Amino acid sequence: MSLETSQLNELHWLMEMLHNIDVGLVVLDRDYHIQIWNGFMENHSGLLPREVKGKSLFTLFDEIPEDWFKRKAESVFLLKNKAFTIWEQRPYLFKFLNYRPITGTADYMYQNSTFIPLLSATGEVTHLCLIIYDVTDNAVSKKDLERVNAELAVLSQTDALSSLVNRDHWQHCLQAEYKRWIRSQKPSTVLMLSIDNFNKINDNHGFSAGDEVIRHLSGFIRKYCKEGDICARYGGDDFALLLTDSDAAQAKVLAEQLRKAVSGAIIGYKNTDLAYSISLGLVEVTKEIKSSQTWAEQAMNAMLKAKKAGGNRLEG
Repeated sequence: MSLETSQLNELHWLMEMLHNIDVGLVVLDRDYHIQIWNGFMENHSGLLPREVKGKSLFTLFDEIPEDWFKRKAESVFLLKNKAFTIWEQRPYLFKFLNYRPITGTADYMYQNSTFIPLLSATGEVTHLCLIIYDVTDNAVSKKDLERVNAELAVLSQTDALSSLVNRDHWQHCLQAEYKRWIRSQKPSTVLMLSIDNFNKINDNHGFSAGDEVIRHLSGFIRKYCKEGDICARYGGDDFALLLTDSDAAQAKVLAEQLRKAVSGAIIGYKNTDLAYSISLGLVEVTKEIKSSQTWAEQAMNAMLKAKKAGGNRLEG
């Protein structure tokens, strides 16, 4: 075999390899006209190499932001250095449909891309090579993991029975609110409440009836509290409400609305009508309160005072 034949074979094999590799390969000239278009690009775009050769990249693919792309490419032409894009920054460069069965939840192919300067024999960058990587599997897996972690984070802060936040998360929010009050002096009030004679409900009707009362009260709490308030099941039949940007007078209005709504409600449980009431205690934060723990304790003491006075009342 002659040297010339051997070199031709090597060139043929090289072109076959570039055409069939499982990444996209596009070569552009300085005017962003397509010069090379490999099999990956053909398969995912539906456009043959002869259909795109010499055509403007931006005319064929208007989803590519021209200004952004040119800024990215010009730095490669001028500095002769590679540049990169990742799917977290821009989900895709070419809007190709996703056909992978495993990652069927993704409508489009997630892509990473590399911009490579191609030098002429004189050392001048005359062309730009784009390498397009299909990273849909990795992207979808990462997004699914982030979604699951976010859901777990919410679950770790939520009381399962009431769907309100749990005590640990509420106390964390209370500490943050106390620090905010020190800086801003904006009013903020803690409202504690408890279900009157809750043990009798459990004893007379069973624990599932008690659970139904807790869920019922939680619904009222969500109804009457404003966005930004932090509402928690504090433990058992006790609830804690952090009423942000509310002074004692405003908190009393909400507390009385909640108390009256509860005392007038009837829960249909199996063949029984359940009625219940609540005791409430509130404390607005002041300079005399030296910690978030003291703030919560004072509100709890006010609530216990209301309970000892017969229940279905507000103290504070």
